[in-house]
Amino acid sequence: MKISIIVLNWNGSEFISDCLASLQKLSHPQFEVEMVVVDNDSTDSSPDLIRGKFPGIKLIQNDSNLGFAEGNNVGIRYCLQRGADFVWLVNPDMVAHPSALLELVRSAGRHISGGVFGSKTYFAPGFETHKERYSPKDLGHVLYYAGGHMDWANLMAGHRGVDEVDTGQYDHDVETDFVNGASMFIRSLVLNAAGLLDPRYFLYYEENDFCQRVKRRGWQLIYASQSILWHSNARSTGLGSPLQDYYITRNRLLFGMRYAPVRTKLALARQSMDLYFKGRPWERRAVLDYYTGNLGAGSYQP
Repeated sequence: MKISIIVLNWNGSEFISDCLASLQKLSHPQFEVEMVVVDNDSTDSSPDLIRGKFPGIKLIQNDSNLGFAEGNNVGIRYCLQRGADFVWLVNPDMVAHPSALLELVRSAGRHISGGVFGSKTYFAPGFETHKERYSPKDLGHVLYYAGGHMDWANLMAGHRGVDEVDTGQYDHDVETDFVNGASMFIRSLVLNAAGLLDPRYFLYYEENDFCQRVKRRGWQLIYASQSILWHSNARSTGLGSPLQDYYITRNRLLFGMRYAPVRTKLALARQSMDLYFKGRPWERRAVLDYYTGNLGAGSYQP
């Protein structure tokens, strides 16, 4: 069995070394592992850092920033052509437990109808959303993702267990509504059937769109409870940034109008008009771009 690990990098010089070092320490007996970094035209020193510090890792450099969706697609196509049986997408601000990959493989063996598997993910110490809640012994055990749930009536995607201290309450594999894009372990059969990530999203919601397409083809989405990673949340984009205002607003419309019930679509259209007239500047531009079909990278300029 061959597994390809894909890490998409964009200006990740401050954190990608920790990610790649942890991935090189993974336990993977009896199967072949290839690591690939796809660089989205970084302007910092991270490509040189990767070449110098991790010479055994395949580095693919894009000529422009293709976004999360198409940037990962470049790596996925490369790995599928090389015969990967599974592709594991890992964010560059993640650090993996040494058994994280092995436990994903074991979960895939237990759940033969599972097409996409997501890991139990903690906030990296110091990156908790509500730092004042936790004692020092809790750090590194505060949950970021233990499965996903969709509120289709309000078109809200939530992480099960988020901000809770892990006491073993989510230590069982379960079927889930979506797998978070920070760690997505995907059967190649599923990629061949459902297609790749939709580049129209560029950034945000592309993993949920992919998950919904996978479900519609009869595959399950599985939370793999024994596979563990730590996430330094939003180190590349910044929480509450104009970038998030733009892409989350626009792509929520794109996602909702494709998959939500009719009543939710009507509510979403009304909300979009409110944002267009009363929202923050990049929210207003996001609504305009959605309705004029300016997708992909769109109008956002940092």
